[in-house]
Amino acid sequence: MQKVLGIAGWSGSGKTTLISALLPTLAARGLRVSVIKHSHHDIELDVPGKDSHRHRSNGAHEVMVVSPYRFGLFAETAEGLTLDEQLSRLAPVDLVLLEGQKTLPLPRIEVHRAACNKPWLFPQDPFIIALATDVAADSALPQYPLDDVAGIADFIVNWLKDSA
Repeated sequence: MQKVLGIAGWSGSGKTTLISALLPTLAARGLRVSVIKHSHHDIELDVPGKDSHRHRSNGAHEVMVVSPYRFGLFAETAEGLTLDEQLSRLAPVDLVLLEGQKTLPLPRIEVHRAACNKPWLFPQDPFIIALATDVAADSALPQYPLDDVAGIADFIVNWLKDSA
């Protein structure tokens, strides 16, 4: 199984911003990283009127759109995919960052922003291994400012080495 690290926090805390900043930093350190982003809402990835949408609407189980530069796979599911099913659809990499799905039993970094006026997750979540925050927490967990991308990347690289 691939190494998976969750990035958890309330909506608006900066999870996507942090992941976006971490990706080039981790790549510069030689890591290949993929991201799985979870949404609680239905998402429309295909465009009505396009051939791929027509194929899917007319009963194709999956439709893959391929170009010289990227591909997309559209599939209908009867229910949400398990983490193992999600990971099985990704190419092997050094690390998968998982945004959301904060109830899964796997290590994660909590992203906390005071302006969200939401409680900390770590007191009730034994899987949180570090905090990225704009306010100090009363915790022995490693803590990093939200904009300390290099420090958070160092933490992740060391975590990968220690958990190998």
